[in-house]
Amino acid sequence: MITLTLLHPIKDVPVQKWTFEPDSPIRIGRSTKNDVILYSAVVSRHHLEIRPTDSSWELVNLGTNGTYEIKTGKRINQAPVIDGMIICLARSGPKIQIWLESEDKRQEMQKADKERRSHLTKEQLSKDTKDTLIT
Repeated sequence: MITLTLLHPIKDVPVQKWTFEPDSPIRIGRSTKNDVILYSAVVSRHHLEIRPTDSSWELVNLGTNGTYEIKTGKRINQAPVIDGMIICLARSGPKIQIWLESEDKRQEMQKADKERRSHLTKEQLSKDTKDTLIT
């Protein structure tokens, strides 16, 4: 699983999230034909593609204004995804943080959640579910 988080341009806090399964490429750009649509003048219609590989994911820049890795400031043409990395679409465009989650980790988290829930009373579980749905 891979999660993309759009970050606030100034505060670097999450604004929006998208989660995808590793079964097909993720397309990002202004066009409504993309999986992630970002309305910004510096974002190309088809700006970036994040492709699954045998063992992880890779970034492939398609945009004319480029894609940059925030930590190094270097332009990315094609590069492996690093868990937690932040990229910028164009030098001054939207920032996206990328989180990877392995199938093992996801199953481990689901097992822990199931175990935790099995110890809750019906009342606690009902309250827990309501709280989860509200937040």
